[in-house]
Amino acid sequence: MLETEQIRKFFKKDRFAKSLGIKLLEISEGGAKTKMEINDEHLNGIGTVHGGALFTLADFTFAVAANSHGRVTVAINVNISYMKAVSRGTLTAEAREISLNPKLATYTIDITDEDGELIAIFQGLAYRKREKIKVSVTD
Repeated sequence: MLETEQIRKFFKKDRFAKSLGIKLLEISEGGAKTKMEINDEHLNGIGTVHGGALFTLADFTFAVAANSHGRVTVAINVNISYMKAVSRGTLTAEAREISLNPKLATYTIDITDEDGELIAIFQGLAYRKREKIKVSVTD
């Protein structure tokens, strides 16, 4: 397994997550925790957080957890259920590994608000490639 700091460096290269203000808080083997402070750019036409912003928060968290074992792992199927609308504050996403096999792994990611209210549930199925994650010394 790669060191936590190497995984963190690898995911610093995710420019889309960075553009949304997603911060990586914790990495564990098969798990991850992130946060996103809501600002006007995250809001849709009715003034609530856009579903795409919630999806990206969950998807980034899923990617960190799935790749935490040091093998390149990519999504092959995901779904998200939106439970509650939110328009301000900080959102936290937490991924937990449900199963891990040589080629496939499954994860559940819960997005909660500052009060611990469930905002969305994301489930992901990932394909584990043979190649190892490479982090260069210059990253």
